[in-house]
Amino acid sequence: MNGLLVYIILAILMFGVLIAVHEWGHFIAAKRLGVRVNEFAIGMGPALWSKQKGETLYSLRAFPIGGFCAMEGEDEDTASPDSFAKKSLWRKLVILCAGSFMNFVAGLLLLLLLLSQSTGFAVPVIQSFAEGFPGQSEEGLLPGDRILAVDGRKVHIYSDVTLYFNLSNGETMNLLIQRDGQVMERTDFPLKPREYMTNGQSVLRYGINFQSVVATPGRVLSETWGTAGYFARSVWLGLQMLAKGDAGMKDLAGPVGIVSMIGETSAQAGAQSLMAGVMNLCYIIALVAVNLAIMNMLPIPALDGGRVFLLLVGKGYHLLTRRELNSKYEAYIHAAGFVLLIGLMVIVTFQDVIKLVR
Repeated sequence: MNGLLVYIILAILMFGVLIAVHEWGHFIAAKRLGVRVNEFAIGMGPALWSKQKGETLYSLRAFPIGGFCAMEGEDEDTASPDSFAKKSLWRKLVILCAGSFMNFVAGLLLLLLLLSQSTGFAVPVIQSFAEGFPGQSEEGLLPGDRILAVDGRKVHIYSDVTLYFNLSNGETMNLLIQRDGQVMERTDFPLKPREYMTNGQSVLRYGINFQSVVATPGRVLSETWGTAGYFARSVWLGLQMLAKGDAGMKDLAGPVGIVSMIGETSAQAGAQSLMAGVMNLCYIIALVAVNLAIMNMLPIPALDGGRVFLLLVGKGYHLLTRRELNSKYEAYIHAAGFVLLIGLMVIVTFQDVIKLVR
């Protein structure tokens, strides 16, 4: 229990760092592009320490979750030439996108640090099959086949294979493979988890063993970028499942659920060794960092992506009518979006707490 508590505390701190990194991205971009920043805060709640330096008040606040970058003219009308509202469209877009960019960079750096410790990586090339695998044949699969796509989804790294196998219908798959330089299709190929003997134990698996390659510096860089892309594809697939109704509110998780999951899985890994627990924690934090980068750029009011979307709509409106879009309407939209977002967070957090108690 003590180990779990330690990992939960670490997860909370790292989660807070990710949000602070996000706000730092906005801060740096605003400063570089001539926007006045009234306050840059790390943490939320009452100020524990603050210092005025030039035009900006730097503060450290009580709760180590998040932070904010308060820019002049961001949410109110002002005549100051250094305000956010007075800057050109491209400057506004860079400032708004900078937070998500920094989250993505943070995720990449964490992955690079983790994967540089690896000695090898699995690749989507078949090495062998479990004894009794029924699909091994010239018309099916053979050792040396590279899996290029599963059910129409392109495979970039080995993790994609695992993800797409698990998203299949559980009975058949449409596979695109490469064999001896030739691309072949395997339509409605029967492939599902079966009981196979592994190390003297019966294990439910697909029965395919994949090759691995040595972790050279180039391969580490490639795997780092590929894994970040895999995280991004996972987010996109999750959004598609929500839109189609294949996933619902019960499948969503907020900060409480995420922190709880991070702490629990890291503690399980930490039961083997402290290093395993820390590496597992960092891997999930990297996943969360990439998720934050993508989710925050969705065209939803109150998020940076929503602000970018409305800026572009306003620009289009100006080009068509030669008139400016009334800023009060944008404020109303963001206010409504913020209320809905807070409402969703309350519901999801309530669900997370109920799951945690149960």
